[in-house]
Amino acid sequence: MKRLTRIFLFLSLAAGIAVAVMYRDRFDAQALEAWVQGAGAAGPLLFMAVYAIGTVLFLPGSVLTLAGGALFGPVLGTFYNLTGATVGAALAFLVARYLGADWVARKTGGRLKQLIQGVENEGWRFVAFVRLVPLFPFNLLNYALGLTRIPFWHYLLATWVCMLPGAIAYTYLGYAGREAVAGGEGLIQKILLALALLAAVAFLPRLIARLRQGPMLSIPELKEKLDGGEDLLVLDVRTAEDFIGEQGHIAQARNIPLEELPGRIDEILDWEEKPVVLVCRTDRRSAKAARILARNGFADVHVARGGMTDWNANGYPAE
Repeated sequence: MKRLTRIFLFLSLAAGIAVAVMYRDRFDAQALEAWVQGAGAAGPLLFMAVYAIGTVLFLPGSVLTLAGGALFGPVLGTFYNLTGATVGAALAFLVARYLGADWVARKTGGRLKQLIQGVENEGWRFVAFVRLVPLFPFNLLNYALGLTRIPFWHYLLATWVCMLPGAIAYTYLGYAGREAVAGGEGLIQKILLALALLAAVAFLPRLIARLRQGPMLSIPELKEKLDGGEDLLVLDVRTAEDFIGEQGHIAQARNIPLEELPGRIDEILDWEEKPVVLVCRTDRRSAKAARILARNGFADVHVARGGMTDWNANGYPAE
């Protein structure tokens, strides 16, 4: 019976998504406004329901969010947008968990299993990170996270809180657009505020990446940790030629050149929750590598200040 229920739910969901994709060109802000205004006092509830269902069925969230700002203003619009998006994200998460989480847990292995385990270990912090720094499409990510073992309430709370900055910015943009069409007062100030909010949201990825980086380590501190046998990855991001060149390299170091790092992240996923210390000639390439790792979910990233130049200046052995 459970299997039949899952099959029915899957087919219904697939059919709903197919219909939504086929008719998405007919789904626009004007149509939504007509539905909401026609519902009278129940308009906000209808809007949130449409937003939630649209999230499940892969309808464009940008249209809904801008429409929410235009219909309800910046304050109520933000609340309705955020609530509808969160409810939709929760539904997609629960559907994916019901339909496929057990199967994924049984069938996955190798690098994919390591990736899923890394996401699960980071839990709500990973959810918060991808909500603040949208690396993947929102609708698809809701289903993908449902296939992990992240606790539902951790997912829900992190989603609601961390989508708030984007919801405020895009809701206000919808409101400012409506005011521009209507010729409301203080139009220039409203447009400037909308642009400032968008700029703040666009800056979030860089800010979050910096926050996820640990403090820089001096070379003596790194040497002390290595001598003490601490479990950490020394990642040298110089080119292969420099790694074995005149400056040499730290005996425990692993070499992945900076230019290759984005495509070779899966090789170091075992260290996603463990300390990673980045080394280069000084520390400029290491700082760039730290931002790449932070954007990919690594939780404890440090840059070795001065790199191999300071290592050699201190007289430490190099290979």
